[in-house]
Amino acid sequence: MPKKIVVFSLAEELYGLDIFDVHEVVKDVSITKIPETPEFIEGIINLRGKIIPVIDLKKRFGIGKRGKSKDSRIIIVEILGQKAGLIVDAVHEVITVDENSIEPPPPVTTIDTAFVEGIAKTDDKMIIIIKLHFLFKANEKEMLLNASSEGTKERS
Repeated sequence: MPKKIVVFSLAEELYGLDIFDVHEVVKDVSITKIPETPEFIEGIINLRGKIIPVIDLKKRFGIGKRGKSKDSRIIIVEILGQKAGLIVDAVHEVITVDENSIEPPPPVTTIDTAFVEGIAKTDDKMIIIIKLHFLFKANEKEMLLNASSEGTKERS
């Protein structure tokens, strides 16, 4: 069965998200920092009147620090009912892969395999497919909700 994947890069590696998890892609915008949040939460953005917490995926995966460039983007996703922005180095394309070509993650990868749905193989590349619903632990999900409500309180 075919599956559409939004392909993006982080630290020169290719990653993917199921297209149904992606609401939109926005250019890297001004991010307001929130004190006392985990290092991987960059802050919040105001996207058309909605306060959205923004996560630096490089920091979340422990693969380096954010390097802002003209290609940097924020992928707006929904994680268990909460919209969030994911900072990536670049968004490349939407591809269609056969679900049968997705293999389970190897036991040794550069990121926690709890986040990895599998590895999609295409003719010339491998793409690490991310499981959004496992991206955060329960207490971190609570912090994301608080980040959104804090931003809303500040505007009232």
